Amino acid sequence: MNAEAPVETGRIVLLTASHRVAPGLLSWPAWQALHGADRVLCPDAGHPQLPYLREAGVAVELLRPSAEELVEACAGGRTVVVLPSGEGDAALTDGLARMAGSGRVAMPDLELLPGSYDLPGARLLDLVQVMDRIRRVCPWSSRQTHEGLAKYGIEEAYELVEAIEDGDREALREELGDVLLQVVFHARIAEEDAEEPFSVDDVAGTIVEKLIHRHPHVFGDATAETPEEVKEHWRRTKAVEKQRESVTDGVPLGQPGLALAAKLANRVRTAGLDVPPPAGDGIGYELLALAVRAEAAGVDPEAALRAAGRLYRDAIRAAEGVAPADRN
Repeated sequence: MNAEAPVETGRIVLLTASHRVAPGLLSWPAWQALHGADRVLCPDAGHPQLPYLREAGVAVELLRPSAEELVEACAGGRTVVVLPSGEGDAALTDGLARMAGSGRVAMPDLELLPGSYDLPGARLLDLVQVMDRIRRVCPWSSRQTHEGLAKYGIEEAYELVEAIEDGDREALREELGDVLLQVVFHARIAEEDAEEPFSVDDVAGTIVEKLIHRHPHVFGDATAETPEEVKEHWRRTKAVEKQRESVTDGVPLGQPGLALAAKLANRVRTAGLDVPPPAGDGIGYELLALAVRAEAAGVDPEAALRAAGRLYRDAIRAAEGVAPADRN
């Protein structure tokens, strides 16, 4: 008796591609699979890769096969490439898993082939896209202005500082996201300005240019071996950029008082000026002197006061018989 010939089950290739990478930029293995396939199927007529595949001579059938139909299409050793939609195709993959698990079907070889990969920072594109839709559709977000959102920028910055001081990594990640949201939100609003519009790309381009210019030891021929030398590069290039008349130019007067005093003291010290803080009666002068002393000692007076304030809060809770506050 002759042995039965082995069944040629073929091969299924699920070809994925990141929507964060420009369509048509596929890996060489992906192009090999597409050109070598017996059939290429795509359930999404709006798939961004379709125009580029057709331009490359790849025939694509707009078809959403079931798991059974896909297995049958591979009979005889054929290779079928499937381009899932951006959301994937759970019904198809679940169906293939059930058929394979039943043990009753000779399954084709199944390969998941990434056609492109996200680059670092690619999820920022998702954030920009989501923010754009929210701005257009959400009744609250669509009415916001720079002025109306200003207070949230301050609040989110303080919450970020609190997460850092608490050493809470999960909160740190979340608060960084909230601060980033403020940047993207304001940039999206700025696109609509009738006289001086700019986008998040302009914001990113500006800070990239600034970072490169202020790091000549990284991107140019200058050298810096110590943090102090790096700071000197930064101060020198910043002074040329801003062309300030006074070392106090650029110090925001609206910041918290202790931080303001420490910033002014830092500008005086780094400029080599001899300007003692004004003397007078009252708690304001005493706080100013303390802030200047703290800055000279390398202590952030705002952070020091917050740390003391936390201990004071814990002491108050203890006196009330209340459990210590959860910092996580």
